[in-house]
Amino acid sequence: MAVECLVTAHADGLTATLTGELRLTDAATVRIRLFKCLAEQPDALFVDLAGLSVDKPIALAVFSAVSRQAARWPGIPVLFCAPTDPVRSMFLGGAYRRLTLQRTVGSAREQIRAGGQNLPSIIDDLLPIPGAARQARHVATDACLRWDLPGLVGSACVIASELVTNVVDHVGTVATLRVSLLPRFVTIAVKDGSVVEPRRRRPDLSGGRGLLLVEAMAHSWGWLPVDGGKVVWASIDRG
Repeated sequence: MAVECLVTAHADGLTATLTGELRLTDAATVRIRLFKCLAEQPDALFVDLAGLSVDKPIALAVFSAVSRQAARWPGIPVLFCAPTDPVRSMFLGGAYRRLTLQRTVGSAREQIRAGGQNLPSIIDDLLPIPGAARQARHVATDACLRWDLPGLVGSACVIASELVTNVVDHVGTVATLRVSLLPRFVTIAVKDGSVVEPRRRRPDLSGGRGLLLVEAMAHSWGWLPVDGGKVVWASIDRG
């Protein structure tokens, strides 16, 4: 891989520092690495491009894909920091001018602090035991009532319960449940210790309805890889 990615955590979120030459052949790997940053659900993601060169402008499409995913879930700001040409010029023209661009990571962090964009969340770690789904429903109910959204309790409980049940039945690791309030959505995310992609299957007597229920009740849902596992998420429209 021609691009190195160093991720550091701080109070404002995560910073991914990319160095090297970005080529089309590297785009998929960079996308996965940045998706893993999103899956950690930081308050913001800062992408430092000061040490990056670009082989062809079309390779920058990877950053558009990351921004689209962040808007769907986890609903956090992604800021790209390009202090000098020619990468900065590529961002300011054509298809990439809508991406949020700052000169430095420092100025990007100041923008986030000024905006006060931290999102309220409730987080709980659940053991892979039969009572985990019941506890997930309690967490989802508490979140919706705390945020004065009683009409979302039913959908949130079903989604949280089904996502946690999938971990208990098919993964057998600790499930980290996070319920977050976004401007338009309530999101429910479950992190587990399996890298296997979640798949819908035809329901039968043994089950198989979990993801179908999630899909039916959620505005959108998906999954992202993390180091040593994955996050499965779903969003519920507050309207």
